[in-house]
Amino acid sequence: MCREKLKVDPTPVTVKEKLKVNMEKQEYLVKLTILLLAAILSFSTRLFSVLRFESVIHEFDPYFNYRTTRYLAEQGFYSFHNWFDDRAWYPLGRIIGGTIYPGLMITSAALYRIMWLLNVTIDIRNVCVFLAPLFSSFTTIVTYLLTKEIHSTGAGLVAAAMISIVPGYISRSVAGSYDNEGIAIFCMLLTYYLWIKAVKTGAIFWSIMSALAYFYMVSSWGGYVFLINLIPIHVLALMATGRFSHRIYVAYSILYCIGTILSMQISFVGFQPIQSSEHMLALGVFGLCQINAFVDYVRSRMSKDHFEILFKTLVSTVFIISVAISIVLTITGKISPWTGRFYSLLDPSYAKNHIPIIASVSEHQPTSWSSFYFDLQILVFLFPAGLYFCFSKLSDANIFIILYGVTSIYFAGVMVRLMLVLAPVMCVLSGIAISHLLSKYIKNVDSPSSKVVESKRSHRKLEQQTSIKREVAIGFVAIVTVMLITYTFHCTWVASEAYSSPSIVLSARSHDGGRIIFDDFREAYYWLKMNTPEDARVMSWWDYGYQITAMANRTILVDNNTWNNTHISRVGQAMASSEEKAYEIMRELDVDYVLVIFGGLTGYSSDDINKFLWMVRIGGSTDRGAHINERNYYAPNGEFRVDKEGSPTLLNCLMYKMCYYRFGQVYTEGGKPPGYDRVRAAEIGNKDFELDVLEEAYTTEHWLVRIYKVKDLRNRGV
Repeated sequence: MCREKLKVDPTPVTVKEKLKVNMEKQEYLVKLTILLLAAILSFSTRLFSVLRFESVIHEFDPYFNYRTTRYLAEQGFYSFHNWFDDRAWYPLGRIIGGTIYPGLMITSAALYRIMWLLNVTIDIRNVCVFLAPLFSSFTTIVTYLLTKEIHSTGAGLVAAAMISIVPGYISRSVAGSYDNEGIAIFCMLLTYYLWIKAVKTGAIFWSIMSALAYFYMVSSWGGYVFLINLIPIHVLALMATGRFSHRIYVAYSILYCIGTILSMQISFVGFQPIQSSEHMLALGVFGLCQINAFVDYVRSRMSKDHFEILFKTLVSTVFIISVAISIVLTITGKISPWTGRFYSLLDPSYAKNHIPIIASVSEHQPTSWSSFYFDLQILVFLFPAGLYFCFSKLSDANIFIILYGVTSIYFAGVMVRLMLVLAPVMCVLSGIAISHLLSKYIKNVDSPSSKVVESKRSHRKLEQQTSIKREVAIGFVAIVTVMLITYTFHCTWVASEAYSSPSIVLSARSHDGGRIIFDDFREAYYWLKMNTPEDARVMSWWDYGYQITAMANRTILVDNNTWNNTHISRVGQAMASSEEKAYEIMRELDVDYVLVIFGGLTGYSSDDINKFLWMVRIGGSTDRGAHINERNYYAPNGEFRVDKEGSPTLLNCLMYKMCYYRFGQVYTEGGKPPGYDRVRAAEIGNKDFELDVLEEAYTTEHWLVRIYKVKDLRNRGV
């Protein structure tokens, strides 16, 4: 009996199961470790700016975000929501709560409060500086989850590693880049992940979670319009391919209803989801879903002949009524037309021809081919392979990622800013391609020994084939490894050199290789703060408005919230006019000081002279600027020149005189005459002039920022 019991003892099976469980645990720990390392890498890669400079806010828009976040943290949400900012858009002012997406500020203020509750005494500025790197780590994790849901765990890990250092995303998520996109990309990918979960399961829980993620996205960035059009396109594609089901109906209906109601709670959004043309696709697809569900119900209750008659009648009636209602609502203004920014996505030349203020923003320019490689490197070549593998095995999730990839690559080509939307899907599809190829070829690297066969000839032939496969596999794996290593070095270099230098603190290399720091911007803003009256009004081009308000705490006429074309046009007219005409405009606008950026001495190319033609175009785009003609600022040969061959209109306008005042006596380079502009590589044409209506108040050390005081009216009889 004992021997029989020993024969059926289950111990060997139990050991095998335990080994399998242990291996699964080890594999899970390895994957978790890789994912955490990718998240840590994502955070650490974005700290170059903190290591190189102090903790400063980057660029222009982040200064407004920091200023409003600080107000929210100090005054509370109610005061923040009802805050009327009298420092902006003089004399109009700005109602902050109704003109911003508050998600970024609320997130930072909430983290700030939580840290203080945990007795971690951190300044609100440091929270703002490190918020984007923190959310980049979250983005790495959600990219893994999204790719895993679409393809596999291996593809998810590769995609997570890629997005952790991809330059296209680093550009907006380095430490100090405190802008809406810093958290919006995480919100967008989280919404996509939860949408895929909802589509796969048809569960109400995942649908509600996707609606909440969409609400967070709406509160954070205006780019939510891309999201709320992509998901309806996905539903339409599923309908067209015969994949529409109860799961899709539940997922989209809940997402649209709850998401729309929640998004309307954002003051800046308001009733746009049911009134603006950009949201009509989502509304139309929602209606199609209801019709589709109703048709399915009726089909199950009627005979085939009766159903066909009813179906044709129903479709034609609904179509005619929908078109009629849309036309009436559009004519009466109940449905607002597409915005200029949306038109510029469909027609890249639209903004340049009709709305120069939109075209003047560098982020709205078309993307060059070199920028694609600079920001994405090998992802450009892996992207088509990932699309192919998704096409080869179509599913609801794969159709979504295909649509995301195709639409985003088009929009990224139209507008360089949308490279940020393209980078995540590039990483997802590249991760799928790398994982699929490596899993296929790496099996042949360690091939099992050939089985013993009777024929020696067949045995030798099998060994030869196996050897060739193994060599090809080793070669392919080696090539992919080199590509990934190259990608890593490229991304690290781009993050360090291109995206980690704040625009407010400039740096350059000297002849001996040392680093020269130009801190003229903060120097000028500090001078304004300490040496001008608190109610002083400063006129500058709109690029610098947020920085002046946040750092100098002075009232500005225009800023980076480029919504009032007429007001900005008036400033452009002043800059492009003669001193006498400009003085009339400045007195009309109650200007006390004028600030200009000049790079002719240091070689800083992003100065106001290089932006001047946009001031002319915007200044001449309104009725009051009809006297300003762009052709008058070009030389007879059609060139824009600042030397003696330049247009007399240009050489005598206010902007030219403010930039080049006293510059004619300055030597900038050895062997060059005085007044040599290093940016335009030319000797200026108008050197000896005096200012009549302005007086120089302050010029920074490297002449990057020049501030002038507007003279008072002359006494009568003088």
